[in-house]
Amino acid sequence: MTATNGQIQAFTNQIPRLFFIDNLRASLIILVVLHHVAVVYGGIVVPFYYFEPPLTDPLAFLVLLVFALVNQSWFMGALFLLSGYFTPGSFDRKGLGSFLKDRLLRLGIPLILFYFVISPVSWIGLWHMPASLTGITDPFTWQTYTHFFGMGPLWFVAMLLVFDFGYAIWRMLTRNQAPKSTSNSSLPSYLLIGVFILALAGVSYLIRMVIPIGKEVLDFPTLAYLPQYLGLFIIGLIASRRNWFRTLPGSMGLVGFVIALVAGIFLFPLAFSGRLFSLEFGPAFTNLMGNGQWQSAAYSLWDSTFAVGMCLGVITLFRYLFDRQGRFCRFLSQHSYSVYVIHIPVVVFLAVALKGIALAALLKFGLLAIIAVPASFAAAYIVRKIPFASRIF
Repeated sequence: MTATNGQIQAFTNQIPRLFFIDNLRASLIILVVLHHVAVVYGGIVVPFYYFEPPLTDPLAFLVLLVFALVNQSWFMGALFLLSGYFTPGSFDRKGLGSFLKDRLLRLGIPLILFYFVISPVSWIGLWHMPASLTGITDPFTWQTYTHFFGMGPLWFVAMLLVFDFGYAIWRMLTRNQAPKSTSNSSLPSYLLIGVFILALAGVSYLIRMVIPIGKEVLDFPTLAYLPQYLGLFIIGLIASRRNWFRTLPGSMGLVGFVIALVAGIFLFPLAFSGRLFSLEFGPAFTNLMGNGQWQSAAYSLWDSTFAVGMCLGVITLFRYLFDRQGRFCRFLSQHSYSVYVIHIPVVVFLAVALKGIALAALLKFGLLAIIAVPASFAAAYIVRKIPFASRIF
């Protein structure tokens, strides 16, 4: 049985605008900007376009690195979860051809733009670092420019494009069956959530034997988190059909925050030091990255638990507190995708402009954060004023 136009329209008309999800997505992208600001001043988890030496402040290094690692453990997975949630409805409304065309335009064009233009321009930040650190002594030239093509943070867009095409293929294989009613769908049980966390942790541990955290593969910097990204995207697909974002009880969100906190207190330091309540960046630090070490198992269990718990928590929290939009929140929501695409050069060139200011690393992180977030949205506003750009960004 295939869905008729009337069935699809009736189904999609039942789903009201989820303002709290729009607001959550915008908040997550602001967190992405802050994450990259942290990398500039010490939270180094992957090579970046610019960072400011000397990294000699142990407190700043600890705070910013923990901030970056905690972010990495869940916020991109949450974005895949939200993307998965809206995918079935988009496919139902547009059909196969229009759905794929829309994905190619909205995801493919920004990816190409970043790969060939924004990425090389952002790498100019390396020329503003000491040559003793970068080894760069030659000027920036056209030949140099072509060596810095790359996806950067648009790896998320590339992976989402793959997931969307995979979903389209699945819909074709299942002959585009009509979606079931969402009115009587059961909620996920705590047992099912626990099984998902354990399965996610186990698969993550196994894949990190081959692809440790921090190893770049095919220009994807965090492929060690592929099980989380794909798993949460699929959960988003299921949640969409069963209306979970609207019906998850607040108590489940509270439990999510609690398990995330407990995992952070017990498992996070255990993975680093091999001892509870001891966070040390010694030789054991590399063991948590993967390669079959027991610390990697602890870390996989931590980030899987933390990611699922935070997703449950923030969805119910935003539904309760932020399920409305005034002009300001609507502006943030409308421009958040553009901010994701273009924020890297904004962060890099603002950091270069501030490098002469003598401040402690944490204070400088705060200063750049205060400037970079509104500047990124201002740049996004300008970009979206370009003719036809708002249809893509």
